[in-house]
Amino acid sequence: MTHYDLVVIGTGSGNSIVNHRFADWKVAIVERGTFGGTCLNKGCIPTKMFVHTADVAATPAGSARYGVDEELTGVRWADVRDRIFGRIDPISAAGSEYRHHNPENANVTVYDGTGRFTGVKELTVEGNDGATSVVTGDRFVLAAGSRPVIPPIMGLEETGFHTSDTIMRLDELPRRLAILGSGFVAAEFAHVFSSFGVEVTLIARSKTLLRGEDAEIAEHFTEIARGKYDVRLQHETVRATRRPDGAIELMMLHPEGKQLLVVDELLVAVGRTPNADLLNPQATGVEVDREGRVVVDEYQQTAVDGIYALGDLTSPHQLKHVANHEARVVKHNLIEPENRIKSDHRFVPHAVFSSPQIAAVGLTEAEAQEQGIDYVVSRQKYADIAYGWAMEDTTGFAKLLADPNTGQLLGAHILGPQASTVIQPLIQAMSFGLGAYEMARNQYWIHPAMPELIENALLALPLTPKS
Repeated sequence: MTHYDLVVIGTGSGNSIVNHRFADWKVAIVERGTFGGTCLNKGCIPTKMFVHTADVAATPAGSARYGVDEELTGVRWADVRDRIFGRIDPISAAGSEYRHHNPENANVTVYDGTGRFTGVKELTVEGNDGATSVVTGDRFVLAAGSRPVIPPIMGLEETGFHTSDTIMRLDELPRRLAILGSGFVAAEFAHVFSSFGVEVTLIARSKTLLRGEDAEIAEHFTEIARGKYDVRLQHETVRATRRPDGAIELMMLHPEGKQLLVVDELLVAVGRTPNADLLNPQATGVEVDREGRVVVDEYQQTAVDGIYALGDLTSPHQLKHVANHEARVVKHNLIEPENRIKSDHRFVPHAVFSSPQIAAVGLTEAEAQEQGIDYVVSRQKYADIAYGWAMEDTTGFAKLLADPNTGQLLGAHILGPQASTVIQPLIQAMSFGLGAYEMARNQYWIHPAMPELIENALLALPLTPKS
């Protein structure tokens, strides 16, 4: 049994905590999987590299409306995949090498294996090499992330399937791909594989795709998606079978009866679940809620003094920028326990890198109504700004919610080109309390650039006139 000043479980955002300020601490880092966490290896970064490539591949399909005749002659899947992971894998390997062997980390011991609490501030690590180690610590940071949810579908395990962990490393593109799910992972991979020429079928139990978005955004996106893919709404997959020819047969229940679908590959993308259960945190007194998340306070500390948690393990947002923010808070609170700071989760933005993109921050209209908040709404189409004319965009729009009396923004929702970038000024305005009218009028907006979408949406808000 070895005792440490600090034990960090997980090498995603948790790995960023340990820097030169911990040089005089005895530190252990525990990692059960690939060094660098989900975002680097299986999430945000490689998926967006695939999305950008898909955007390029999809360009010829829409070029004719500009008077340009193009065609896509092929996608070299192996080259696409290897370009992406040829960059990702060395970064992961270098991170592992740095922690394992660099002299700057002489005070850090890395345990490659799965850690489970077996007592108060006692962690037993089953090493990937078969060895077992027991470590104790004065302080712990739980940053073990999340994993894909696998639904209880008859025959699924025997049939074989992919998740976001494995789909990007396929040996070759399938001709037909079924995607089980209606959230952001499903939407992004539908765009990627469809753009590469794969016949994509999206299977959703819900009545709309991306139902967590503002209702108008979700409805518009669903309508657009149905023009791109085979979208099966209100379909519950109840059985999966691998046929003798290697194809996968799915049986689905629909209000109108049973349906069968035959595809070559299946991607299960119905959500992610925290890895808290793998840690057995109750053994050290850490509380876990009904959703399986580790419970923390505003300082990211659990019910046990000195044990902090961050990222997907504890946050319903499951976003890398949230995990990074929480890691900075935890780092500060470990170094300066007498002067702790709180996490700020007031205005957490998110984006869906689908086609079209979606970005949002703050309240949806339904949430504002449920909370009894007084609000006004404005909508601005891409088609009604000059850059929208240039793009010939006919579907995109921005929707803003604001307090009618103060002009403070309550929510922002954008569907359209570069939504993830266009929304940033609104995130800034909400974070720093900048009113809608002041934001629109007290600065220059480049004409005819895409941010005019935001300027016009701000000016269209029916705010109470100032006396």
